[in-house]
Amino acid sequence: MSCFVLYEKDIILKRDGTLPEFADLEKIKSLNSVDEYFEEKQNAIKVLGLTSKDNLPEDYEIIPLREYIATHTEEEGFKAFRAKGLWSWRKATKFCSACGAELKEHTVLTARECPKCKRVIFPRIEPCVIVLVTKGEEILLASHVYRNQDVYTCLAGFIEAGESAEQAVEREIFEETGIKVKNITYRGSQSWPFPDQLMLAFTAEYESGDLKLQKEEIADARWFDPKNCPTTPKPGSISYKLIHKQF
Repeated sequence: MSCFVLYEKDIILKRDGTLPEFADLEKIKSLNSVDEYFEEKQNAIKVLGLTSKDNLPEDYEIIPLREYIATHTEEEGFKAFRAKGLWSWRKATKFCSACGAELKEHTVLTARECPKCKRVIFPRIEPCVIVLVTKGEEILLASHVYRNQDVYTCLAGFIEAGESAEQAVEREIFEETGIKVKNITYRGSQSWPFPDQLMLAFTAEYESGDLKLQKEEIADARWFDPKNCPTTPKPGSISYKLIHKQF
């Protein structure tokens, strides 16, 4: 059983970088304010979600969850992201959207069930596209208004109702930068539970147009030589894989 202690977008680990044992989980739980405490047996995870982190034992540290996945195996990353995604879903899904009744835990599935109208509600996933656009040897990277503006990354956005992923790629790039693309190619995917995205990664080639930025979303966007890029996302993210051609 893997035990995860989470606080907002962070994970709490022992100073040696390992996960807490069950006894440690109970100790941390007794010292701090708790939002959720649950178990998913089929993936062998136990999750403690905290609303405070003021009373951690001295031999523990708190680091960003994104930093954790950059330095751990794919299986460890899956479990950590699963823990974070389920916690986010549970916090946001307490009442039935059809009749308003308080939801109960499903007895078999990782889901919640309405005792009144019997609706079964599963963890929510929001599909998104993330795209690396190339123009000859150059790549298009952007800094975003609502994120760390010192970091340049790929363009991304949610898939809208009725769209295919490829249509979302075309729309998002045109809306945010004013250019059109061609040869859209799927590269891979990654769960990104902040709070519930599934990132579908693509590459695309520049077709036409000049950069005209959507100022509400994009702080800056430019064509870069891949060998001379600005600060980009760290290892562990699918944007890092796209930018550094690890597919």
